[in-house]
Amino acid sequence: MKGIIGKKLGMMSYFDANGKSIGCTVIEAGPCVVTQIKTNDTDGYSAMQIAFEEKKEKNTTASLKGHFAKSNTTPKKKLVEIAGHEGKNLGDTIAAADFVEGDVVEIVGISKGKGFQGVVKRHGFSGVGMGSHGQHDRQRAPGSIGASSYPSRVFPGTRMAGRMGGDQVKLKGIKVLKVIEDKNILVVKGSVPGSIGSYVVLQNKK
Repeated sequence: MKGIIGKKLGMMSYFDANGKSIGCTVIEAGPCVVTQIKTNDTDGYSAMQIAFEEKKEKNTTASLKGHFAKSNTTPKKKLVEIAGHEGKNLGDTIAAADFVEGDVVEIVGISKGKGFQGVVKRHGFSGVGMGSHGQHDRQRAPGSIGASSYPSRVFPGTRMAGRMGGDQVKLKGIKVLKVIEDKNILVVKGSVPGSIGSYVVLQNKK
């Protein structure tokens, strides 16, 4: 498996060979540094820790400074663990050039926070109904949430209004449309969870 940390830069239109416009997302992918190698002998599983984006030394704890020094790199802001290490060694660099056009990847990100939302937006309810026949301001109401005499309570898990967004989302089967090696840019098909400037993790299991 190969993986990389990236930053979402925004969306654009990509035109294929037939002139068809495809909505796509532009991601600044890497360069990332391998800051730790985990093996079956030492940790019980195989993985590598990669780091992305420079961080000021004054904002880095002493323990993390020592951790980064082992891989002969400067402090970084984002650390992610990727399953397997694909022959990578401590201090190696992973860049957008490690991916090729046509690769199919999984992308993990944190979705946009939408605050406290009602049942229509959060769960797709249609509301109680129209405003006629004596109903007043009920178009976006949840309706009944339980009976009175029995069970005399609301069951756990009942879909109601509440906080929406800000969740970890994984997208599978996302195609890499273009790789711009000199700028460490990956252009992937479709939308990617998160706002502009948020971190995403791309993984290719092949």
